[in-house]
Amino acid sequence: MEERGFGARRGQWEWRSVAFIVSLILLWSRTSAQIRYSIPEEVKEGTVVGNVAKDLGLDKSTLMERGYRIVEESNESFFNVNQDDGILYVGRIIDREKVCEHSSVCLINLKTVLENPLEIHYVTVEVLDVNDHSPTFSVNESRLEISESALPGFRLQLKAADDPDAGQFSVQEYKLSANDHFRLEVKNRGKDGKIPILVLMKTLDRETKTGHKLVLTAVDGGKPSKSGTAEIRVDVLDVNDNVPVFTEDSYSVFLDENAPIGTTIIKVNATDLDEGSNGEIIYSLGNNVNRKIREIFRVDQNTGEIIIQGLIDFEIQGNYEIDIEASDKGSAPFRTEKSVLVNVVDLNDNTPQIEVTSFSSAIPEDARIGTTVALISVFDRDSGLNGKIVCSFREDVPFALSPSTQDKLYAVVTKSPLDREKQPIYDVTIVAKDAGVPSLSSEKSITIVISDVNDNRPEFSLSPYTFYLSENNSPGTLLFSVRASDRDEGENSRISYHIIRDERENTKFNSVSLNINSENGDITALKSFDFETLKTFQFQVVVTDSGTPSLSNNVTVNVFILDQNDNAPVILYPLSSNGSAEGVEEIPRNVNAGHLVTKVRAYDADIGYNGWLLFSLQEVTDHSLFGLDRYTGQIRTLRSFTETDEAEHKLVILVKDNGNVSLSATATVVVKVVEPKEAFAASDVKSPAKDDDNNVTFYLMITLGSVSALFIISIIVLIAMQCSKTPDYTSKYLEDKNYDGTLCHSIQYRSGDKHYMLVGPRMSIGSTIVPGSNANTLVLPDRRKASGEVSKY
Repeated sequence: MEERGFGARRGQWEWRSVAFIVSLILLWSRTSAQIRYSIPEEVKEGTVVGNVAKDLGLDKSTLMERGYRIVEESNESFFNVNQDDGILYVGRIIDREKVCEHSSVCLINLKTVLENPLEIHYVTVEVLDVNDHSPTFSVNESRLEISESALPGFRLQLKAADDPDAGQFSVQEYKLSANDHFRLEVKNRGKDGKIPILVLMKTLDRETKTGHKLVLTAVDGGKPSKSGTAEIRVDVLDVNDNVPVFTEDSYSVFLDENAPIGTTIIKVNATDLDEGSNGEIIYSLGNNVNRKIREIFRVDQNTGEIIIQGLIDFEIQGNYEIDIEASDKGSAPFRTEKSVLVNVVDLNDNTPQIEVTSFSSAIPEDARIGTTVALISVFDRDSGLNGKIVCSFREDVPFALSPSTQDKLYAVVTKSPLDREKQPIYDVTIVAKDAGVPSLSSEKSITIVISDVNDNRPEFSLSPYTFYLSENNSPGTLLFSVRASDRDEGENSRISYHIIRDERENTKFNSVSLNINSENGDITALKSFDFETLKTFQFQVVVTDSGTPSLSNNVTVNVFILDQNDNAPVILYPLSSNGSAEGVEEIPRNVNAGHLVTKVRAYDADIGYNGWLLFSLQEVTDHSLFGLDRYTGQIRTLRSFTETDEAEHKLVILVKDNGNVSLSATATVVVKVVEPKEAFAASDVKSPAKDDDNNVTFYLMITLGSVSALFIISIIVLIAMQCSKTPDYTSKYLEDKNYDGTLCHSIQYRSGDKHYMLVGPRMSIGSTIVPGSNANTLVLPDRRKASGEVSKY
């Protein structure tokens, strides 16, 4: 029962559904209609498409009331309808290619509705295509690869162009730019359009042209037509059909010697028209390059740089020829060799060398100018200017370098006279300098010894010699020495002395009285000298060297005998008849003070201080009456006599010389005081005695004058002899008073512009005056000590 009921109800439901659908269809057929319009794409907004109300037969006045509108199924609204007049117009610009992409017919279906009563009308708008697009290729440039071994007829499909337009506005044909190797075929694939195909017409050669540039043009069917282009680059794939070729026909490079290790001397370059591994070049030394070159050079296999890896020395090898091999990396590689000539440039890296090939150990000082002393050879391992050598001496020496006929051989020769005595040894430095830049030089020192020749006479240290000797010398003692020297050496400088014995010498002195040591020049006397007998003498000494032949020289020796105090004073007055020094003087009593009573006269054979006499009263009866002048020996009264004074007075006078050890004598004078008449008578009686006294005084004066004249004459003669050898040497003998009033003897000497004066009575033994010496004065003991001195005059 339930199943029938359900079935009955089910049948009733189905019948009602069918009835609804039928009624709906009937209603649709009464209220819907469809119209179709067409417009070109991309018309302006507001462009009228059509009058829908008119075309559908609708009352325009009721459109607004009935709510006439377009029902859009999407948010994109391309059209609008005007409710006042029912005109359909474009709401916005329509791009057919966007709305109907890849469709040959572009239809836009619109549904319009009248709401009261409900009516639905469909409007179809066909958008007509406009040729507003040009054909375009997906890429502006495409690359193709074709092997150069490809045969003609080889086909390669190209990418087709795309044109959004449809129909005849789409791509209708393709064109290919003119070329010698390719042509174009077009294949029509129906809905897929036309496909361009590239066909090879002629064999390719990559080495001639590695690639080809083609322009493919797609043209549509519009009028005017539009087109698009694409660039096609055809790369020709390489086949290893070319050998490497060096870019230079020959390679030559100049390389400085001593170039640092790691220096690139040259870069070779080879090219291979192939590409890829077929055109990739690697470099290496040739198979026949010897081991020595491989030790010095290497080649970078990638860059072709030849690099130094050993010592480059021009003096070892001046040039190298290196074989370089270039090889590609093809499966069957091709190889090419090229020689590189490396010329080593000589640098000034070697100093000149000096070698003494012959050398004289000694050369005599009398060698002639041009005498060869040594032979030297010079050499330089460099070449050209770097090996050109100029030799010279560093010092200014009396030698010269004379080039020999043989290359780089020099002779050391004398260029000026030699004198061993000025310089016995020469340390000569020979400088060899090359002409390189910068110049290099070396030095060699040699020692040249000058051997002696007997070319110098012995020379005395003084000429002439002047010596002063004290009298009473002891025989056999050393008097003085002469000294000579010889500038030569060895036997040529060994000297000996001897005295010239002259038989014509005066009898007072004979050279036999002297003896000289032949080795050292010491002179001794064989006898004693007496000043009072011999005051001066001279002799000559000869010195001789031992050279062959020997040379000699002589010198004059002047000897002055110096006085010693060996003579006591001699009383000349008063002198009695029996020879005693005693006398009687009578004076009147009426004489005044200062009356000269008498004068004591004395004589001393010595000279100078030894002969200078001083008088003194040793004994007197009345000291107040008489006075004695100590220098003149005059006795004078000190006052007048009185009646109480005694009539007779005794005076004892001491006469003493001024020697270091004084000698003296005494004289006695008896003074008698008489009356004036007696004194007058006595004077008459004594007149003969006075005459005798005057005669004695006269003879004394003659004696003293003779002695002095003899001494002066001897000095003058000696000076004249000396002046004959030394023109600027003069002397004179003077007699003067000392500061204390005593008699002073002096000898003045002149040598050139210098004056000397010998003063005093005594000279030290061996004292000399040296004319022309550097000393201005020769000081002897002070005159106040009874000795002599030499002072500058």
